[in-house]
Order: sequence, then structure tokens, then C-alpha cells
Amino acid sequence: MEQKNEKPAPRDNTTSQSAALYDANVEKTIPWYSQFHAQTLDLVGSVMPESALWLDTGCGTGNLAVKAADRFAGVKFILSDPSPAMLDIAREKLQEVAVEYIQSGSEALSLRESVDVVTAIMSHHYLTAGQRRQATDNCFAALKPGGVYVTFETIRPCSEAATAIGLERWRQHQLASGKPAEEVEKHISRYGVELLPITIEEHLRLLRQIGFSVVEILWASGLQAGFYAVKG
Repeated sequence: MEQKNEKPAPRDNTTSQSAALYDANVEKTIPWYSQFHAQTLDLVGSVMPESALWLDTGCGTGNLAVKAADRFAGVKFILSDPSPAMLDIAREKLQEVAVEYIQSGSEALSLRESVDVVTAIMSHHYLTAGQRRQATDNCFAALKPGGVYVTFETIRPCSEAATAIGLERWRQHQLASGKPAEEVEKHISRYGVELLPITIEEHLRLLRQIGFSVVEILWASGLQAGFYAVKG
């Protein structure tokens, strides 16, 4: 009996796959994805170990919040994401954790109360320059004095040659992870079209311009990098 090819689930968020498939595919797609969370938790544990309220914007399916809730006892979360499908999955994972959910991207986010930690993991690289600045400004405004901001994003190297090398490394990671070549090429083609990366230098400059008193690179490899900043 001939089997019909199933159509892929339609995208219901800004990532390259549907929310239902996100967790199964994210580490196949993004090199060192688990390191983003490990580095974030380690940094927060050093700067703000007694965090009471944590905003994770662009929270996706709640993976970071699950890990943070396990490490930091008693912390409460505000999880925001523009995708209702992503938030629904996060709700299922975090039923035993104190969480407020907001359907919004960080470029349109306004909170009633200040928080100790803001994280934006792989979410701002979808934004235009103006949206990115507004999103970063909103994250700054949400923090208490002394609060810490952590963001990881796809970045743009400083030359076309380095960009080509980075994209090839990204392609090889996905192929080695078992993703079909057609899906890999579709994802790579989003770079510079749906993904709107900026350089490491531009990231650091933006954070300083927004008003953070401490601005540093947290982690970098290939076409992904993480940054942290402290509100003075």
C-alpha cells in the first residue's frame, strides 16, 4: 500500500519549525543550544543568586524556565512570547511553578513590576534595527537597579568570507544531526532574510547606549553569541 507523504506542520511561531516540533529539533538546528542555558544559569547564579522574579522574553516552550526553576528555589517567572502555541507548551511543562504568561514579543512588552533577571535567548535576531533597540530598551526598563540581562543571538561576522565559513559550519552541524538536506538548506536560507543578525561589536554598543553599566560577551562560537549586562 502506497504511503502518502505527510505535509509538515505549519509554522505557528518565528522559528523554522512548528511549536510542536521545536523541542525535538532545536539541538539539531542550533549548535551548542544547551550551552546557552548552562551559561545563562551560571551567570545568574554568580550575579543574582537570590533572584525573586525572572522575565524570560521569547521564552519559546519554556526550556530555560524549567532549568532555572530547578536550580533557583522560590523564583517566580514572567514568560512572554508572541506565539500562543509556544506558551501553551510552556504551561504544560511548568504547572508546578509560579508563572505569569504574556503573549508578546519584547519589542512590545511593558511590565507592571520590576524584575531581577531578564533573559532573551535566540529571540531578538528576528527583529529589525528599530525593533531590536526598542526590545532591548524594554528589557532594560523591566530590570531593578543591579538586575542582570542575558541575551543569546545569531550574529553577523565582520566579513563576507567569515559569514560563508560560519554558514557552512552551521550547515554541517545540521546535516550531521540527521536533518534532511532540503530542510537544512531552507533553514540556512533564512539568514539575512528572516534572521537579521548584527555583529558582536554592534551588540555591545547597543547595550552601552541603552544604559547598562556592565556590558560583556558571555559566550561565542560560530554564528551564535551570548552577552550579559548589569543595570547600574
